[in-house]
Amino acid sequence: MLLDVIIDNDSLTLTIEDPFHFNSESVMSEINGFASSKNISLDDIDVKGLIPKMIRGIAGCESGCPANAKSLVQRGYRNFNLKYIEGGILSASASLKEGTTLQIKMFPEF
Repeated sequence: MLLDVIIDNDSLTLTIEDPFHFNSESVMSEINGFASSKNISLDDIDVKGLIPKMIRGIAGCESGCPANAKSLVQRGYRNFNLKYIEGGILSASASLKEGTTLQIKMFPEF
């Protein structure tokens, strides 16, 4: 599973090897480091809570793919704008205080 974090025109791509046992602290450390390099703070948005929900939306599929992903989009998550993109891709975006946009895209492995 691939996780793409985009701030303005720059991106950070992370591979989530095992979506059912991923290391959230390691992932968040990399994301926060990337944001910090752009002088951006992610303190006001819950990226750490969003990513596991996106993983379950794509990898869970208990209700049949893409039902879980579409269900997450319908419910929404805090101040993120969620979208389901054909092919099982989930996208989340949020406006940050600094006037920039954070976009997170999660891609399933095929």
